[in-house]
Amino acid sequence: MNKLILTTTNGIDGKTANDYLGIVTGETIIGANIFKDFFASIRDIVGGRSGSYERVLREAKDTAIQEMTQEAMRLGADAIIGIDLDYETVGANGGMLMVTASGTAVKF
Repeated sequence: MNKLILTTTNGIDGKTANDYLGIVTGETIIGANIFKDFFASIRDIVGGRSGSYERVLREAKDTAIQEMTQEAMRLGADAIIGIDLDYETVGANGGMLMVTASGTAVKF
């Protein structure tokens, strides 16, 4: 399996992008039931941080990045540059959290 280079920077030292393949994205939405689960496990908060909440957010971020990476691989990319992650509440009363990842797929 070809491993892509992923970076938030607009370039990669020592490499020149020969072809810009376009913007690639990945999205995931965490539903309200997950937040109820967080509050049910509130006892795992240490030092003002919730390990359960952070794990689910990390999983959502990883899923969005994985979807973005799969799209870039379908395009034949060697890397994704300029990656941006966004977190936004959506749905009725902001009951869901959407995580999006986007970047530019390039070929060297």
